[in-house]
Amino acid sequence: MAQQTVRSAVKQVKPILSLDREEARRRVVSLYKAWYRQLPYIVKQFDIPKSEAQCRQKLREEFGKHKLVNDIRVVDLLVIKGQMELKETVNVWKQKGHLMAYFKDTWEPKPQDFLSKFLAGKE
Repeated sequence: MAQQTVRSAVKQVKPILSLDREEARRRVVSLYKAWYRQLPYIVKQFDIPKSEAQCRQKLREEFGKHKLVNDIRVVDLLVIKGQMELKETVNVWKQKGHLMAYFKDTWEPKPQDFLSKFLAGKE
């Protein structure tokens, strides 16, 4: 009974796209290159108030958020989502606000002085 439980727990799962880590890595690098090549056109098409260098830095940050992901299936899923985002952006299915949301800070600093705390409703 215990052996059946162990066998079912370590059952192999079907890969989404990649069969090994190297193939998943190649997919990530090709996605990064595709985004990198399209950045000048995206900046010009959407007329966003950011330079190409700032967009490249944000691209590095977005890819760097997931650098510690080791599961191949999760990497494949992220690559698929990245490809969909690229297609939506290149085909101008997004609006300028969608792109600018990437540049918004994810956290707001806590108010330090009395007036800021009062206006934020903290005290």
